Amino acid sequence: MFLPTLFWLAAVAIAGVHARSSAGDSVLVVVEPEHQAKYSIFFQNIKDRGYELTFRAPQTEEPRLVEFDAPKFSHVVILAPEIKSIAKDIGPQGLVDVLSRGVNLLVALPQKQSPLSAFAAEFSLILPPPNTHLISYFPERNESATIIPVAPSKDHPILTNGITPIWFSGAPHALSTNPYLVPILHAPAQSFAGEPDSPGDVLADAAEKGGEGLWAGSQLGIVTGFQASNNARVTFVGGREVFSDEFAQKEINPGTKSGNTQFVNDIVAWTFQESLVFRVDKVEHRGLNTPISSDKYTVNDNVIFSAYISKYDPQTSTWASYSGIDDLQLEFTMLDPHIRTALLPESETPGKYSVTFRVPDRHGVFKFVINHRRNGMTYLQSSTTVAVVPPRHDEYPRFLSAAWPYYVGAMSTSIGFVLFSALWMARDVREEKKGKTE
Repeated sequence: MFLPTLFWLAAVAIAGVHARSSAGDSVLVVVEPEHQAKYSIFFQNIKDRGYELTFRAPQTEEPRLVEFDAPKFSHVVILAPEIKSIAKDIGPQGLVDVLSRGVNLLVALPQKQSPLSAFAAEFSLILPPPNTHLISYFPERNESATIIPVAPSKDHPILTNGITPIWFSGAPHALSTNPYLVPILHAPAQSFAGEPDSPGDVLADAAEKGGEGLWAGSQLGIVTGFQASNNARVTFVGGREVFSDEFAQKEINPGTKSGNTQFVNDIVAWTFQESLVFRVDKVEHRGLNTPISSDKYTVNDNVIFSAYISKYDPQTSTWASYSGIDDLQLEFTMLDPHIRTALLPESETPGKYSVTFRVPDRHGVFKFVINHRRNGMTYLQSSTTVAVVPPRHDEYPRFLSAAWPYYVGAMSTSIGFVLFSALWMARDVREEKKGKTE
């Protein structure tokens, strides 16, 4: 009795520390050793979620990020933005390479020129000139103008609903029209970018130019995500102080702690692929009156297509059927889509999306294509190839209504030929009999 109980407790303990990410539990943290203690709450929260943290200084090359042509870590956190010389494997090209291999990145951006500035430019982020900070004098407070309370957007899919404002100190960035960018947190509307020692000069210069060249307002981003085509994620944060113990414990109002801890947990969950992670489990297709699937259909056939979608549950580290997508579409394509229709969830089967449609009257090689791309969500992609053929010679209708004129013409010709032949034969017989009697 004791041993089964002991085994059960051990299993529960193992399940409790199991990684919550769908991509893996190993994390490489790049930070200067002397600054590591400043982010102890942040690191402890990650450990409590079941991740294994490995620390490394920016200039050192061990432990390697990639070994034997395979990534050693599932996620990388870089909290050393001001370092001008870093190891090659965590330089811009090295980070782009591991991102293409499926490694997720959480990067604190610099206020000064550094290799990470070039890395951000690879993702269409536009950084301000060096030594630029986000500055705001509102609301009135006893803090420096570069330490700003920022209220996260309400109902943001990545962030916890109702999160309290956070403290931010760092540089903003401008966003391009890159469709892979995922804005997470914008600068306050009354803020602007400038040098903290002479912010008035920035405003004066901009006023003389009619506002030209002024970095200001909520169009600036301070936390921005990027999801690559392989679903690997990278998040850029305008200042590493967001992760610090000081900001995590600092009060927004008397008696109200800042939302930094919850905010950081939310962006870590998204970056490490805990939240908003979906997948296509399988697809099925068959004829309307056929119980089994086929790799060949005839033009104008009625076809049923079904897709099964699941969502990752970080609490149990399992995949659960999900029917909450209301804009899923199916394309039936041959070079271009011939049919584009909605895939609607079925109420009887959780996670199942189905549609019935008629195959177009054109034969060739077609594909069932799902290509669902929404901001913040993992991309759902599926492609299944089938052949569409014309009917066999014995599959056409016996009589075609459009061909009745031809049928009548053929029958009248046949009847006329028979009558003519009969009359001709009868005439020959009569003449032969008459000659014999004479």
